[in-house]
Amino acid sequence: MNHKQSYDEVLEAIVAGDSRFHRNAYHFVREGLDYTQRTISEREDGAVRHISGQELLGGIRAHALDQYGPMALTVLGEWGILCCEDFGAIVFNMVEHELLAKTEEDSADDFTGGYDFAEAFREPFLPPKPVPESPASAERNVTPVTDTEPTRSQNPPEPKASKAPDEQ
Repeated sequence: MNHKQSYDEVLEAIVAGDSRFHRNAYHFVREGLDYTQRTISEREDGAVRHISGQELLGGIRAHALDQYGPMALTVLGEWGILCCEDFGAIVFNMVEHELLAKTEEDSADDFTGGYDFAEAFREPFLPPKPVPESPASAERNVTPVTDTEPTRSQNPPEPKASKAPDEQ
């Protein structure tokens, strides 16, 4: 009798063979794929098509930010995912075990250099950086001092003589 393994059984075998990533990392990548397919399908009038590695990276990023907000970087790190190449390793582990499919053009290199994790998962939650003033705008905001306007340093007030207590 030929027993077909369930998704969870296959996933256990993957994690046993490659312990770099937590089991939840595989579930998350699968959810990220579903999220990406849904998003692209909505944008393309219901069309379902193959998703490139770069499209998947964008969808995974959006899904992580949506699910975990400012904790996304921490959660992914706990699962062993530290860079885009790790998403590629997870995807191709799943392909190797027939949990996902690929085309002839797909490769793990599709995930190389996708985005910087700190920038992708931290910056959306940081306060906006102040816009530096250009020299011209800085000059417009300075009120010039003219010779006709006395300043504190030009005309210091004369000290008043104080009266002794018995002169009052």
